[in-house]
Amino acid sequence: MSDDVILSVVVGSRAYELDTDASDTDRRGVFVAPTSAFWRLDKPPTHRDGPLPEQFSWEVERFCGLALDANPTILECLWTPLVEVVTPTGQRLRDLREAFLSVRARRSFAGYAEAQLRRLDPEQPNWKQAMHMIRLLISGLHLVRHGEPLVGMAAHRERLLAVRRGEVPWDALLAWRAALSAELAAEPGALPPEPDRGRVEEFLVRVRKENLAAPA
Repeated sequence: MSDDVILSVVVGSRAYELDTDASDTDRRGVFVAPTSAFWRLDKPPTHRDGPLPEQFSWEVERFCGLALDANPTILECLWTPLVEVVTPTGQRLRDLREAFLSVRARRSFAGYAEAQLRRLDPEQPNWKQAMHMIRLLISGLHLVRHGEPLVGMAAHRERLLAVRRGEVPWDALLAWRAALSAELAAEPGALPPEPDRGRVEEFLVRVRKENLAAPA
């Protein structure tokens, strides 16, 4: 693991409790580029792959920007219980997670699920993709209701895996999706109208100050 990594977590089927014997281990992380690297014409990368298979990481500023936009994958990185690496800075980021939340999460989760639906072919559905469409709606509904995304799907595991195996008829899948979407749209919830950008900015400024001396 690189020295600049502040957070590395497991997401995907293992975090969702939807894994099977054939499941990969999907890792996502956050790294911090040296502050002096931003003074150059060529800026540091906003993301990178590896070094492990199925591993992807974001530079901390990019990660925070996506979190402020209520990106479902990013928010799940902050709530997954499967944490493999967390530095003191990474822990501060995890402790900040409620600051990223806002009512835009309703639109974000619904939008990502809708995009999954548009990519599904009713004649030959990608059932794994269909399963994740439903999972997104369940997670988003829980977020709006309780103030945190639902990562672990143990309570829904059997029904979701039945979707993945293609055992749920297409019409039944669409009905389940429509019911969840209607609940998500109608749920008043208790999320703030806007994320707390001030707290997030304070965190980023502190990170940049702490990395002033790091070699570019």
